[in-house]
Amino acid sequence: MKKWLTLMILILAGGTIFKLSSLKDAFYIPMQEYFHLTHTQIGMALSVYAIVQTIGYVFSIYLSDRFSRKIMLPLGLIGVGVIGLYLSTFPGYIGILAAWGGMAVFAEVIFWPVLIKTVRLLGNSDEQGRMFGFLEAGRGVIDTIIAFSGLALFVKLGSDAVGFRAAILFFSATTIIVGIIVYFFIDPESSDEVVDDGDDKKAVALAGAKRAVKIPELWIASLIIFCVYTVYAGLTYFIPFLKDVYKMPVALVGAYGIINQYGLKMIGGPVGGIMSDKVFKSPTKYLKYTFLLAAAMIGGFTLLPHNSMNIYLGMTCTLLFGSVIFSQRAIFFAPLDEIDIPKEISGAAVSIACLVGYAPSMFAFTLYGTIIDKFPGLTGYRYVFMVMAGFAMAGFVVCTYLLKKIEAKKRG
Repeated sequence: MKKWLTLMILILAGGTIFKLSSLKDAFYIPMQEYFHLTHTQIGMALSVYAIVQTIGYVFSIYLSDRFSRKIMLPLGLIGVGVIGLYLSTFPGYIGILAAWGGMAVFAEVIFWPVLIKTVRLLGNSDEQGRMFGFLEAGRGVIDTIIAFSGLALFVKLGSDAVGFRAAILFFSATTIIVGIIVYFFIDPESSDEVVDDGDDKKAVALAGAKRAVKIPELWIASLIIFCVYTVYAGLTYFIPFLKDVYKMPVALVGAYGIINQYGLKMIGGPVGGIMSDKVFKSPTKYLKYTFLLAAAMIGGFTLLPHNSMNIYLGMTCTLLFGSVIFSQRAIFFAPLDEIDIPKEISGAAVSIACLVGYAPSMFAFTLYGTIIDKFPGLTGYRYVFMVMAGFAMAGFVVCTYLLKKIEAKKRG
């Protein structure tokens, strides 16, 4: 019972901390209007976030096993909330870049590896797909509730600068409050989650980092996350795609963005977890075949006559594709258990997986945004979809290789 209560608290935390750094999901158009940003500049803010995130993961390989989750998780949440208060002042472009860089430190370096480590240690080897699936689904529920509440506030206050500021303040306050809740409800590490070899924690954490770096299967599993994330980043551009090509109204664009980025977690999370555990008996096998399916889906979607299609058909196609990608996102850390990462170096291993896996956010958003700015209209979006299909096929190849390594290791 305590395990599931802890998971619920982690879901609440994981579902709130990224609302501010992911303003683009529900407020892409208001960000352009009230922050005065182009597609490329929004992509650049996300790239700054990713650069700080990636450099920070090098340090989190050490930090995540060095400091208690009871400190790290609340610190990450409250730090993001405070930066959100600054964002509500509508800073200039440099301020926007600085804010996204700061949020990366608190959300990705301090908070996220520790969250993943904690979830992994909650379940046994037969529960990994489900634990991560429920985490993603639960985050989807929290994400959707909070995002729609922010959108409703935005609309109620006139869908203008006042409403946008109120939505940012709402996200900030929620994140800070959840940080306080996490501090009082999450226990510190138990004795079996910490290496006790007589040395101080600093030496133990550094030794764990060195062990993790030397595991080749960990780097291969991290490349799988890399491919999923590059395709996932493209889902953001379904939002301006439907506005520019299908002429979707701005209010509907915001609602669609919430469903596309958060609502699909509620479907993809449990589907990915249950299918990988019960049907495929392996998260890596599930990822392999869904990569192939994703490549076929986005490849076919690219060729459709979008200028003459019904808007609801276009929405349905993008949401179906998104549900496949979210089922992958739900479990893309689960292969870490398949390659037998020792519990005592879980933090370091997760940090390496994050370092490699989330690296696409350094270039993907800027790349996609630049393509759309350089090739206006349907042509630019088709180029983006083709890039997404290419990375899906790359993921299929990497999964196939990791499965061979796992089988070879079992044969000994």
